[in-house]
Amino acid sequence: MISLETLFLNLKDIKVIDNTIPYSQYTPFDLSVANLELSQLNISNATEFETYIEQFLAKNKSSVAYGGYNEVRNLYKRSTVFNDLNTEERNIHIGLDLWIKSGTPVLAALDGIVHSFQYNNSLGDYGPTIILKHQLENHTFYTLYGHLSLQSITTIKIGDFFSKGQQLATLGNAAVNGDYSPHLHFQIIKNIENNFGDYPGVCSKNKLPYYLQNCPDPNFLLKIY
Repeated sequence: MISLETLFLNLKDIKVIDNTIPYSQYTPFDLSVANLELSQLNISNATEFETYIEQFLAKNKSSVAYGGYNEVRNLYKRSTVFNDLNTEERNIHIGLDLWIKSGTPVLAALDGIVHSFQYNNSLGDYGPTIILKHQLENHTFYTLYGHLSLQSITTIKIGDFFSKGQQLATLGNAAVNGDYSPHLHFQIIKNIENNFGDYPGVCSKNKLPYYLQNCPDPNFLLKIY
């Protein structure tokens, strides 16, 4: 059977945020521990971090900053969601982040139905989250959209159909999105198991091999870089 990643390579013109913004206005953004500039910034403060993102985009004459797949980050140290004393620290990001202002339209990557949605409202969590279920040839898989606005989950229902490129939601602000600078966390999930309205977007080093296999690089689908 052809792999899901190979099928993705044959798909074209897929966007998950505002379709009017061309990829030429996207710029890569390093949020890893290797970015020493971040050590000079209080990234645990959403307002300060949002100002930093805005300045970064202006400096690069861009509208969207992207990156973060398989990236080791310090950002999660502030939250007990990722740091349980009884388990290994979760600090490796396994989705793709797209940083842009709140209110930006979020689009369904492909035809799919609403599998689940939820308000994950802990500090550092996804905030409002929608998961779509897709079928592509013999593959069933899911796409997760995190850090949305509350309005995005007030009218949808499980089983609702969204076509490729249709507006699914809008991005939320720090007051509702887990206390982050506004951005979309986009993730592909092969086996969602019993998760509902939520799925780990950050993992530990010990579990990384599993999550890299179960959550392939979203760029296979989006082809930003």
